[in-house]
Amino acid sequence: MASVSDWKVAPANWPKPEDYAYDLDAALSAVVGVRAVIPPDAFTADTLGTERAGNGVIIRANGLVLTIGYLVTEAETIWLNLIDGRNVPATVIAYDQATGFGLVQALARLDLPVLPIGSSASTPVGERVVVGGAGGRQRSVAARVVAKQEFAGYWEYVVDEAIFTAPSHPNWGGTALIGAKGDLIGIGSLQLQEGREQGPPGDLNMIVPIDLLKPIFNDLLTTGRSNKPNRPWLGLYATEIEDKIVVVGLAKDGPAQKADLRTGDVVLSIAGTEVSDLAGLYRKVWGIGAAGVDIPLSIYRDGKTFEARIKSGDRNRFLKAPKLH
Repeated sequence: MASVSDWKVAPANWPKPEDYAYDLDAALSAVVGVRAVIPPDAFTADTLGTERAGNGVIIRANGLVLTIGYLVTEAETIWLNLIDGRNVPATVIAYDQATGFGLVQALARLDLPVLPIGSSASTPVGERVVVGGAGGRQRSVAARVVAKQEFAGYWEYVVDEAIFTAPSHPNWGGTALIGAKGDLIGIGSLQLQEGREQGPPGDLNMIVPIDLLKPIFNDLLTTGRSNKPNRPWLGLYATEIEDKIVVVGLAKDGPAQKADLRTGDVVLSIAGTEVSDLAGLYRKVWGIGAAGVDIPLSIYRDGKTFEARIKSGDRNRFLKAPKLH
């Protein structure tokens, strides 16, 4: 993740207070910088790094901050960088694998505005929004919602109706998607490239819609996790190539690696049902049962088709627990 000094928003993309019906500066004051240090022996250290930086949003006056979970998973040290220049320590209280949300609790008084929770479902395509980064208007982007559609990630992740915005924010992780009422309607997760028929491709931000937080919020606060059964996890990274699902990587010591799946394998079916896209693959796996269930697959490798069986795992058990302060 880039540090504050490594990225900037083009002045032409800065939001202007007069373009919005709410107090833009107050809303952006609720966006904080998030910096996390992760132990080198953590499960995610090799893929996500041991030093991560992004953004988060104050959603309660007691210093509760919502961010994107990959910034803070397995963190042993977290600092929040505030709009007034202060740096305060924080601790992780929850990370939800299904949605990707993470909750962080500040360990000092923030005395800053809170961004109220809005409705992502009622935000239409074409809506004028702000993708807010830590540091105010000069670190934020005036954008529009350009699409709302399904998104599947190679790390066994699906959002039924993700929000896509443009122009993109250059430090997208944990950014606040601020709607027309000055409320929080999503949290920034990724930057993606959009293909265009004419001209060079453009960049989009993929935003996790805030409505996914509402059914699990109380569970995350009280127990640190959703009360739903943990999904079966295979520990494989896959991509779609010409309507085929190809394994492009394996989590170290994960279920798929232990079952001798290999990079380059093509997944043909799950439990006898053909799969041709990532979302379909993951939903079929999740529909078989909870974490720990056996997952039967049909695999194509080196000109031959064979049956395999993976004893799925619980991804959370591979992660270091949050360090309590």
